[in-house]
Amino acid sequence: MSFFPYYLRVLSGMRYGKFAEVLDRAQKFSGRSKGWLTRDMLRCGLRYGAGYYDYLTFGFWELTDEQRATYVTRVKSKKLVTLLNDPRYEDTFNDKEKFNTAFRAYIRRDFLNFRTASKDEVRAFVEKHPVVFCKPAHGSCGHDCSKLDSAQFADFDAFYAALEENEAWLIEEVLRQHPRSEEVYPLAMNCLRLITLIDDAGAPHVIFATQKFGLNGRVVDNYGFGCRVDLETGIICSPGVSGDGSLGITYDEHPMTHIKLQGREVPCFFEACECVCRAALEVPQMRYIGWDVGITPKGPAIVEGNDYTAHDFWQLPAQTPEKTGMLPVFQKYAPSLKL
Repeated sequence: MSFFPYYLRVLSGMRYGKFAEVLDRAQKFSGRSKGWLTRDMLRCGLRYGAGYYDYLTFGFWELTDEQRATYVTRVKSKKLVTLLNDPRYEDTFNDKEKFNTAFRAYIRRDFLNFRTASKDEVRAFVEKHPVVFCKPAHGSCGHDCSKLDSAQFADFDAFYAALEENEAWLIEEVLRQHPRSEEVYPLAMNCLRLITLIDDAGAPHVIFATQKFGLNGRVVDNYGFGCRVDLETGIICSPGVSGDGSLGITYDEHPMTHIKLQGREVPCFFEACECVCRAALEVPQMRYIGWDVGITPKGPAIVEGNDYTAHDFWQLPAQTPEKTGMLPVFQKYAPSLKL
């Protein structure tokens, strides 16, 4: 399969104002001249499929060619998704109602399609679950998600009107999170992001784990930060890093609660890994998935699965002091891949 057309689309979509901004930041962090950085960025784009944000985020200026070759870059990420995931099954992950239905045994929560349910059905749901989490049917990064408490409205009609105004599509029971997670950041479900890969023999593996935490009063953990979790011990083994690791901002403690992060054990970590490995086999045609898993007092609950999981946040410099990307892991479990 040729990915040359994808290269062309990437180049045609290049925004030169953003490139100039990235170049300025790369110069600030690296101390290199803009001329040297421009040549090196272009070389990395041609040789490793690295976009200019990849170059900045991964700190490519300080890596050897051998190290650079180990990173899953933008183009390599596209190849992995294309080669590992069957597009005929994408909608199971992209439509939140279909996802909840397919993985009902793993999500540990009630849900209702607000757009197709009757008003009486919504009333019964809210009587059972006075606080609901509202989601669009499609979306990512927590956009347009909100939490509504029926107790804050004069009556059910007022609450129902708020749901209509909110343009809620899916309403869900709000999960309680494990006290150990709650004490770090209580305003959102702090999810584990577990990346699964089904190997060439059909067996699932967790190949990377990040513990995410919310920030700044948000009710979702998107745009917070994540800490790498050691797969052998279930213990946080890196500082927290924002999704844009190039900012150079790291967290040794949560800025809201001042709880230390590194060395902290993630509750129910191995149960969560077992859970997503079982879930991965429900749709084995999708071999490469990023799962968000909330840890509740009763154990892990899958929040969502991402069929196009971001390739950057799990290869950030603060999380990869060995300066090795994730490509060797894919090659280990799926040697049939031609990258």
